[in-house]
Amino acid sequence: MGRGPLAGPVVAAVVVLAPGQKILGVKDSKQLTPRRREQLSVEIREQALDWALGQSSCAEIDELNILNASLLAMRRAIEALRHMPGRLRIDGNRAPELDQFEGVVETLVGGDRLCIAIGAASILAKVARDAEMCALDERFPGYGFARHKGYPTAAHRAALELLGPCEEHRRSFRPVRLAMSARQEPAGV
Repeated sequence: MGRGPLAGPVVAAVVVLAPGQKILGVKDSKQLTPRRREQLSVEIREQALDWALGQSSCAEIDELNILNASLLAMRRAIEALRHMPGRLRIDGNRAPELDQFEGVVETLVGGDRLCIAIGAASILAKVARDAEMCALDERFPGYGFARHKGYPTAAHRAALELLGPCEEHRRSFRPVRLAMSARQEPAGV
């Protein structure tokens, strides 16, 4: 979760459910209100057989690119499971390299709408990332991270122009690079 923002980590989650298990209300996290995501996050963590989170930092995103950093966050989440399932379903068309996993790996484009475990994982990842961005808002006031969660809104871009990037901005992303270069140009150029 968090591939499009200009700041903050990318967060991945994995949820293991029993065969046929349902958790009422679970669907794509983007279709839920923040309050409902929070409620479901608690239910998912209580009802799942297992779950875990993984993330990649801004520095890793800048070094690896957003796709590879996302795959790294996924791998970290999977490796953090206490009980490895026999099959993993992964949202998207790419799966991370999993050296220690001996089961079946299946990718599903739009998986958060097609698979309840992926939908549940998207909720956990979104709630965790949003909390991280609220914490960053306290560390770096003025950017509005608690409101826009690092996405490139007009308010965020204006703050970037005014304040320049903070250490949690993704320097490999074009709007951040532009804000950095604008601050480095001599006045009157």
